[in-house]
Amino acid sequence: MPLMECESAVKPGASSPTPQSNPRYPRTGRLLRHADFERVYKQGRRHFSAHMTVFYLVRSASAVTPDTLLAANGGRPCDGMRIGFTVSRALGGAVDRNRMKRRLREAVRICWPVSSPAVDVVINPKKSLRTADFAGLQEEVRRAFEVIAQKLAPRSALQK
Repeated sequence: MPLMECESAVKPGASSPTPQSNPRYPRTGRLLRHADFERVYKQGRRHFSAHMTVFYLVRSASAVTPDTLLAANGGRPCDGMRIGFTVSRALGGAVDRNRMKRRLREAVRICWPVSSPAVDVVINPKKSLRTADFAGLQEEVRRAFEVIAQKLAPRSALQK
């Protein structure tokens, strides 16, 4: 399985990406409903890293209700990864929490995998994220996506 590469946002001398070529990830790629977050927390698996805990759960056809489809993306089937963020009040004031979410969203946008299984992901940052450098944060997000892809890969593909 090829390693995922993050975009050139951290490479020196790279030009800034244009909004058309590198938009924010779409509404269909986000977890929006409380029930979806709860399902991932209760039934999903976890990946721990220095600055965050990543919860993930494969989306099954029974988990996606018609209401969820209509609300999320106009009735089209959900493909690929959906991401959500939870930042509790224990991590700081509103300014700190919003800064953490902005940094995480940008790291996810930059390291978004080209192809991914139908999986819901919830990223729960730790307090150390406030002082972490962005390149390290990007690397953790990239590594989390890589681990999720490896864990969810079919067993037959791993044996070949």
